Amino acid sequence: MTTAHVIQGERVELPVRIRDAAVASAMYAVPAATAQAVIAYSGLDVAEPLPGRAICSLAFIRYADGDLGPYHEFAVAFLVRPPGTAPPAGALGRLRGMAGAGAFIHWLPVNQEFTLECGRTIWGFPKELADMPMDLSGRTKRCAVRFGGRTAIELHVRSGAPVPGGAGAPKVDAYSCLDGVTRRTPWTLTPSGVRMRAGGAKLVLGDHPVAEELRSLGLDRARALSCSTVRHLEMTFEAAEEVPR
Repeated sequence: MTTAHVIQGERVELPVRIRDAAVASAMYAVPAATAQAVIAYSGLDVAEPLPGRAICSLAFIRYADGDLGPYHEFAVAFLVRPPGTAPPAGALGRLRGMAGAGAFIHWLPVNQEFTLECGRTIWGFPKELADMPMDLSGRTKRCAVRFGGRTAIELHVRSGAPVPGGAGAPKVDAYSCLDGVTRRTPWTLTPSGVRMRAGGAKLVLGDHPVAEELRSLGLDRARALSCSTVRHLEMTFEAAEEVPR
């Protein structure tokens, strides 16, 4: 397994460490059949916490200090079952199954070239370059993704109530699919300053293909299940492993 890569003349050692990031995100329940069609190219299956419903997460992140430098990022992700596992039976089985669910990263625009090349080369993350104005200073966090001055997606997230320390998901499998290859990346998170609330998101969709997919999921008229903000987040990304198909 490769433990170091040379990207744009710089040596990037694995695991890659992010020492300071801030995040705002919103989670939506969407039709599972439509979500499955959106991610069919990956060979993965969406998780269904409720029959016929999948989870789509939208998040924007400001990376302030890390091995890939400072940058902005926007993520469209779906919760997926571990590869090769059958759908859990019954309500209790579905709830237990969510504990092992991973995050499939469907779209990941960034605003810096170095992290774009690192993400695509090292982990197969579907990064593309975009203009991403972001404001995390107020009670309402805002981010837009723009191409050539045209807005593809804009998300506003309102802060909620403080969550006691120790909450959150410390370890997650992040899945990606680029050029027909699906990969799994172990991803560790250490959050602090977490706030959560029900609802609290406003989503504006433009004319980008991903915006059309989100419309097909009903997100242009859906209410977020929950929103969260993280004031300080440390992360570790390990080497990616190819997922057999």
